[in-house]
Amino acid sequence: MTIQITGKNLAAGDSFQSYASDKIHTVLQKYLERVPEGHVRLERERGLFKTSCSIRLKGGLLLEANGEGGDAYTSVDSAAHRLETRVRRYKSRIKSHTSAAATARRKADMEARDYVVTVGEDDQSEHDAANPLIIAEGQRNIGHMTVSEAVMQLDLSEAAFMIFKNAAHGGLNVVYRRNDGNIGWIDAELPDPSKANGAAVSEHVG
Repeated sequence: MTIQITGKNLAAGDSFQSYASDKIHTVLQKYLERVPEGHVRLERERGLFKTSCSIRLKGGLLLEANGEGGDAYTSVDSAAHRLETRVRRYKSRIKSHTSAAATARRKADMEARDYVVTVGEDDQSEHDAANPLIIAEGQRNIGHMTVSEAVMQLDLSEAAFMIFKNAAHGGLNVVYRRNDGNIGWIDAELPDPSKANGAAVSEHVG
């Protein structure tokens, strides 16, 4: 499969593209049966080079890793190291995500609009504040998965949070990164009073 390598506001030259491609392929080939499709983006911000990797794994999981350094090659080395740490941690569980049951659940995935809006400014009217200006929009997949799968997906990514449909009851849930290093889980489904323990509110990821 193809891993696209591009630059944002700078040129990703042939030498860097070859180096980055070899680096990412080497990491993925160690743990996966085949190298999936992905995108590597290089940019420079405030004197630092930053490399962002986004790999779409078999079964729909998104593997992400960012790295930075004083030069382009150091930044991709850093990103590749984070990528390897994540895929190694979840190698066996990634395979289970491609099971027939997981594949069947993904048929119930839904798409949602994802908007970026401005924070209210002093010169905006109350009407504008009630309807903030949209400066960008995209699309977000809301997967139908177990809490364990959602925690794994979040930990494989660089995202701060993730919305998903709980496979147990179909309701919308959120997993998010806590300041203490753990992952929090918000379940909007009201607990069944007949169940002694109710619903969990957080889950630890090692």
